[in-house]
Amino acid sequence: MSRRSINLIYSHPYPGRSRAGRVLLDGVRDLPGLRVRSLYALYPDFDIDVAAEQQALIEADVVVWQGPFYWYGVPSLLSHWFEKVLAQGWAYGEGKAALRGKDALWVTTTGAPDTAYQAGAIHGHPFAAFVPAISQTARFCGMNWIDPPFVVHGAHRISVGDLRQAAIRYRSRLETLTQGDRLDG
Repeated sequence: MSRRSINLIYSHPYPGRSRAGRVLLDGVRDLPGLRVRSLYALYPDFDIDVAAEQQALIEADVVVWQGPFYWYGVPSLLSHWFEKVLAQGWAYGEGKAALRGKDALWVTTTGAPDTAYQAGAIHGHPFAAFVPAISQTARFCGMNWIDPPFVVHGAHRISVGDLRQAAIRYRSRLETLTQGDRLDG
């Protein structure tokens, strides 16, 4: 079986301050077939080259959206990227499905521990309650959603050892995807 390619869309507005995001990205950056597109480095003015982004998606078998969990969603540039790149008439719409059949995985970090995501806790809901907006974005474009998303909770407080273990698990998950295996629940 041939190795599948991955387009990793990295969307951290402050990558130099992101200990967890950096460790996760560094843990997978050298994977064969992986192409990293760092949105805040490429488009600091939010002026996205839609044609270049769409071409990168066409060339990939797997799309990974990696970035921190901000205000119960993705960072603003990734949201803008969704709006511009996943356009009607290209990613969805009558007879259009450029991404149909591609796998999509969401990789995110939270500042709060996983215990903060439950009824009665600060965020009021389990983390899974916040996933549908992202998963439906992929499904709306005909993509295969890989469930569950890869989440590292408590990114500010996680020990170095636990963070390294998370990076190893992340790498293993992507390696499996490049071999063509689906990892959904």
